Amino acid sequence: MAVQTNIDKLITVFGGSGFLGRHLVRALAKRHYRIRVAVRRPDLAGHLQPLGRVGQIHAVQANVRYPRSVEAAARDADVVVNLTGILFQRGRQRFDTVQGFGAEQIALAAAAHGARMVHVSAIGAEENSTSLYARSKAAGEQAVLAAVPGATVFRPSVMFGPEDDFFNKFAAMARFLPALPLIGGGETRFQPVFVGDAAEALARAVDGSATPGTTYELGGPEVRTFKQLMEYVLVTIERRRLLVPLPFALAKLKAQFLQFAPKPPLTPDQVELLRSDNVVSDAANREGRTLKGLGIDATAMEAVVPTYLWRFRKAGQFKVRGA
Repeated sequence: MAVQTNIDKLITVFGGSGFLGRHLVRALAKRHYRIRVAVRRPDLAGHLQPLGRVGQIHAVQANVRYPRSVEAAARDADVVVNLTGILFQRGRQRFDTVQGFGAEQIALAAAAHGARMVHVSAIGAEENSTSLYARSKAAGEQAVLAAVPGATVFRPSVMFGPEDDFFNKFAAMARFLPALPLIGGGETRFQPVFVGDAAEALARAVDGSATPGTTYELGGPEVRTFKQLMEYVLVTIERRRLLVPLPFALAKLKAQFLQFAPKPPLTPDQVELLRSDNVVSDAANREGRTLKGLGIDATAMEAVVPTYLWRFRKAGQFKVRGA
């Protein structure tokens, strides 16, 4: 009976073709929901089709800068999920536009159609942050809850999984570079969360298992410093590299130039983010606003990361030993 009920429900997922999106679409498809994936380029979302049965997943065009396209994508949806976000700014894709204004437009569309709302933000979202990314995430949260007070908000730490942009990036750097930088000395703390666990948390919110109007913080079973994470990457890919402390001021200066790369390895705003820890708060742990509170056992990095970083061990000719 539950399966039949889900077949009758439509879930619109904004930004559903990205890293977290593909895992959420898979989780929703297994629950037999009908899924509408709202993206800027539907022609590039074909990889989602095999995740469900024929006709279950449908991609539509939507751009958060254009409210009419957002409203159309939310029409008739029972639940609207917002995953849209950017890690760096380019052209018209600005933090305030995508993560502030865009989040508000999605929430207004959900409210207009009487849909429940699930919104993904980030640990560190803070209106007084020195990071524009973090401030825009906070603005997005406020706009969503103003439009849909019962929305469920999720704040994940850095996510890991086969297509992640964290472990893969540093493993690739270690393949060719003799040293890796430890920004701010590498003391910033992270609580990496498996993307599959984050997707399951969102799917349970779609099911109605999360508390409306609540902000959940998602982190894995371990807290590690940036330095410890770099050491873990090097051990996993069986390489020795120097780990060189880089003061925040110098890192920001370098980032002024690196930010213009097609896919920048570092931006000044990301340096600002690294000034603050990225871990689940004591309040969230105490109040059960976590994976555990949703009945999910967090997956350890060691169970997943080596399964996709192995490829960085193959090209031994590039190995450079450091002191």
